[in-house]
Formats: sequence, C-alpha cells, structure tokens
Amino acid sequence: MADSATPSTPVLTDELDIVIPTIRNLDFLEMWRPFFQPYHLIIVQDGDPLKTIKVPEGFDYELYNRNDINRILGPKASCISFKDSACRCFGYMVSKKKYIFTIDDDCFVAKDPSGKEINALQQHIKNLLSPSTPFFFNTLYDPYRDGADFVRGYPFSLREGVPTAISHGLWLNIPDYDAPTQLVKPLERNKRYVDAVLTIPKGTLFPMCGMNLGFNRELIGPAMYFGLMGDGQPIGRYDDMWAGWCAKVICDHLGWGIKTGLPYIWHSKASNPFVNLKKEYNGIYWQEELIPFFQSATLSKECTTVQKCYIELSKQVKDKLGKVDPYFLKLADAMVTWIEAWDELNPSGNAASEMPNGTAKGT
Repeated sequence: MADSATPSTPVLTDELDIVIPTIRNLDFLEMWRPFFQPYHLIIVQDGDPLKTIKVPEGFDYELYNRNDINRILGPKASCISFKDSACRCFGYMVSKKKYIFTIDDDCFVAKDPSGKEINALQQHIKNLLSPSTPFFFNTLYDPYRDGADFVRGYPFSLREGVPTAISHGLWLNIPDYDAPTQLVKPLERNKRYVDAVLTIPKGTLFPMCGMNLGFNRELIGPAMYFGLMGDGQPIGRYDDMWAGWCAKVICDHLGWGIKTGLPYIWHSKASNPFVNLKKEYNGIYWQEELIPFFQSATLSKECTTVQKCYIELSKQVKDKLGKVDPYFLKLADAMVTWIEAWDELNPSGNAASEMPNGTAKGT
C-alpha cells in the first residue's frame, strides 16, 4: 500500500482521457496544467457550434461540437443532450481509453489543510486501481490506504475486495446543492476537508456529481449515460444523478464497487438558483418516485454485461416510470439508442478502433 503523495501511484498517461464539457474558453486549464498536460483531453462543446472555443497552448486535445456529434452519430445523435453539461457523455463514447476523468470548467485546484495543491487526478487513479468493499462496511474507511487495514470482525473471505468502477470526488467552497437549498443557504461554503475514502455499500444509492468524477470506462462505461436533459427536455441538472443511480444498480448486480470522498477540487462559482429551480422543478417531484424505483430495481441473471443490464433497466424505466410522466418513455428509448451508438463506436473486442475523422485537434 502506498500513500497518495508517493510517486508509486501509476500516472496512466496512455490509459486515461480527460473529458470536459464547456461553452467558454478553457482558461481554467492553466491552473491544472501541471496535472493535466500529460493527458489527452476530449472537449465537448455545448451550445453554438459556430463559436470558437480557445484552448491554452500545449494541451493535446480533440474538440467536438454539435455538428460533429450529429455527423458521427447520425440519427442516434438524438440521445445526446444539447445546451446541458450532459453532453459530456459523448466524450465517454468516443474515447478509446480504459479510464475517464471528467471535470467542469469552473472547478479549480484545491489545497489540502497543509496548503499543498491537490492533484485530484492522481487520487482518482489511486481510487480506481485499489479494490472496493461494497459487501461489508469497514469502519476504518478505505482499508487499502496506507496506515489503514480491515478492522476486527471483518470477514477474511471478503478482504480481497472487488474492482472499483467509479471514483466520486468532492468539492470545497461551493457545495453541490439543489436550488431550494441554494436559496435558503446562499452564503454557505464548504470549508471542511475530510481525509477519507469510503466504498458505498451494496444496495445503497447516492447522488452522483459529474464535476469531479473518475471511472473505469472498460467496466462501467456503457452505463455512464447522462440522459436527456437541457434543450427541449422538461428537466435539467439530474443528468449525473441519473447516471449514478443506473450505474449503482448495475455495479451492485455485477459485483463492482464505487468509492466516494477524496479527492477534493475547488468549485469556484455557484450557478443561479432561480435558473436551477426552473431546471430542477420536475425532478424535485419525480425523484420521490425515482428513488424507490432504483431501490427496488433488480436485474436478471441473464444480464452478464453492462449493455444487457442497461437495456433491461431501460425496459423497467419504460414500464414503471413511464406512468409517472411521458418523458420517461422518451428517456427509456434514448437509453437504448445510447447503447446502440456506444456499440457502433466501440465494437466488441476492438477497443483500439479508429476515431471518427474530422474533429478539431490540438497540441
């Protein structure tokens, strides 16, 4: 076991892509340059495809706008959200790497209590490369960290752990609140740094936030669909949570783990709570039906791949949530379209297949 600060943590330069959704110039990358520059970036431009997005010099990147998405996916492009950060999941689809780290463009480098800058990407890699323990809770947090271990009473048969599919990071400064909480706590800031990583237990859901997130694309990639949000849809700001709920059900079924806690990033600015309330309005009501649905969702033994799990889950969404609102009938169809598009761009057994031509590139 190695401490996160030691150089023994693999950097995975050739095995990880950084996915960034944006509508603006990516000046924030200058702060991340020491940590991100060795990696390949996939930038998904939201909004007006004619707008020029400037990327600081020296970064290796590919940039996709809406025209690229329509050209590459054709009719299946309908499953990718427009005018919403949910468009980031297109980057997951076109990547050919084993791991993904995704971050928002208003997230900066945080500092730990000693004042040292936090290499968030390194900690996500460490989380993803160490096992998870979803079947029995270890009260001393992550037993694989340096200085920790399994506590007395932890079954020896479970100490090997299981593969970690998702690493969910947290945020200092602006918390990830919904609009009602933003409105009643407009000045609240998160100043608490908790030096801990936990495995989320099997059968327990969580609200996944997409602005500081790593995952094993080869394990769980097809389930990381951020749904239909934004332009033309009756809901927004539930994209990452939808993906998290779907992924958690599938990870529980297939026997994989999800970690949450470190690393922290600095979330620099709060979005407008009144705009957010309009986006979240339906979701605030619907989530009272969504949570019980996912809590009770089960998958058949025939679901041996993520794709099979996701298709079966889409059928349950149509059958059970379609009664809540017709939107979920549309979403269920989009879930199927997403898997079809994923499989077209990622043929089985051909992870190194060529990228579609014609995207903007830079170094």
